[in-house]
Amino acid sequence: MTDDLTALHLDHFYPHPPAKVWRVLTEPELMARWLMPNDFKLEVGHAFTFTTDPLPRFGFDGVVHCRVLEIEHQKLLKISWTDRKTADWTVSWRLEGEGRGTRVFLDHEGFDPDDPIQQHSRRVMGGGWRSRHFAAIERLLAELP
Repeated sequence: MTDDLTALHLDHFYPHPPAKVWRVLTEPELMARWLMPNDFKLEVGHAFTFTTDPLPRFGFDGVVHCRVLEIEHQKLLKISWTDRKTADWTVSWRLEGEGRGTRVFLDHEGFDPDDPIQQHSRRVMGGGWRSRHFAAIERLLAELP
């Protein structure tokens, strides 16, 4: 994780081709298995939600409201990500072929450096992307043909 208090910039290598990684990142039923249940469509402008457990202590009702902002087939997916209260972020996954695999660059941007709850979210999400979500993507990729 960088010292940038407004963003997370992470990357992870998967020993799978970009087309296969792209499927896991963009097919709603696969996305639900590594991230959250959703009504995602791979279509610029599509508004969708992720649902998860509420965190009342932080004022989070368990619904993440999103919109597809940008798509470059098998190379880039960028979405907005908001709880409609304090969080107003963008999340981008950029894929680059690397040897026989794919490096995925994740940029989660827009954290308020002066908001203690957002900074707590940044720390928790940084760890979660690495330890939970990158690992879940890896397991899912291993299951797919």
